[in-house]
Amino acid sequence: MYITIISVGKLKEEYWKILYEEYLKRINPYAKITVKEVIGVPFRNGDNLEKIKEIELTAIEKQIEKDSFVIFLKENGKEYSSVEFSKFLEKKTSTGQHITFVIAGALGFAEKHIDLENSSLSLSKMTFPHKMARIVLLEQIYRAITIKTGKKYHY
Repeated sequence: MYITIISVGKLKEEYWKILYEEYLKRINPYAKITVKEVIGVPFRNGDNLEKIKEIELTAIEKQIEKDSFVIFLKENGKEYSSVEFSKFLEKKTSTGQHITFVIAGALGFAEKHIDLENSSLSLSKMTFPHKMARIVLLEQIYRAITIKTGKKYHY
């Protein structure tokens, strides 16, 4: 299983880093995960927010590997149960397909992102901070692997 996560913004706080490292450690025996952080563009009231989203999208696009199946995380994306997500990942990766998940920054994605996406995923109908979304995605990838391998984690 070969997965890349592209995320706008860095994990600065120690509590996010601890969770991040823990899930990477758990996933490592089963899958190769690469995380690429794209620098978020700072903004203030009155700034052209669409332009900022386009700048971030350009940075994201440069990080997407050729022939990767690209999944953008967004609130109106496809929702899966954990078992359904496990089956989805198994189907996509069993043939060696490389999967790239993309997590936006605080402003979301520029409209042009649709040109890059093969699919979309919603972690919930609720909106999460991008740092939390990264941790939840890693947890769900780990959960999907444990479901597939029969490891006791998902009950």
